Amino acid sequence: MDFENILYEKKEGVLYLTLNRPEMRNALTPEMWRDISMAVARANADDEVRAVIVSSVGGKALASGADIREINERPYLQQLAGTATIALKNLEDLYKPVICAVNGYALGGGCELAMACDIRVATRRSKFGQPEINLAIIPGAGGTQRLARLVGIGRAKELIYTGRIITADEAAAIGLVNRVTDDTQEAVMAEAKAMAQQIMSKGPVAIKMAKIAINAGADTDMNTGLMIERLAQTIAFSTEDRKEGTSAFLEKRAAEFKGI
Repeated sequence: MDFENILYEKKEGVLYLTLNRPEMRNALTPEMWRDISMAVARANADDEVRAVIVSSVGGKALASGADIREINERPYLQQLAGTATIALKNLEDLYKPVICAVNGYALGGGCELAMACDIRVATRRSKFGQPEINLAIIPGAGGTQRLARLVGIGRAKELIYTGRIITADEAAAIGLVNRVTDDTQEAVMAEAKAMAQQIMSKGPVAIKMAKIAINAGADTDMNTGLMIERLAQTIAFSTEDRKEGTSAFLEKRAAEFKGI
């Protein structure tokens, strides 16, 4: 399957999911969101994919937001279809680690795309923000929910109410970005790839169980979250990888995990 708006490339267990509308600074359209949904579904069913790196071509933006002309002409009830919301929930629920490599602007839907990933790496010149309020609308692809969970309600309200654009350094300071690199595509991709390789060296089932426990637990009370963690840990304990990991530690050798 070929995609019209994104690139889907696999190398050494990593899926490189790359936004590919550089002439429009990767502005997000309903068609692009549908491509992202289909790519995530494919990755979910592909055992060769052990980690995902989301990035973009062009060097100016991960995504500069939505296509404003399309928004201007969109019938308001069409918003209920939730095309972008569904695409990003599918990405968030992909139980494989997802790293977003940001080089340039990540605004509006671009910021929301980054927040739906597990980890965010950005070049120092990158900018983040939810400027939808300037168009008399609000973030509509999960921004009001994920931003508050990542940086706290007070900061999320400030950024959404004002539409203020922030630097990568400020984004890192408030917990929106995990790591900041030098200002090149090569630097940010190298950091994302190194992180993906480090994660892939761990037990695959344990990574999956950790993501399930964190994501599901974040949306519930402490007692329920602890029960989810206990059940996820029980599954991790049932694997051959658990035996291999503990044996390797005791024998002072590198573990060889098989994902079973």
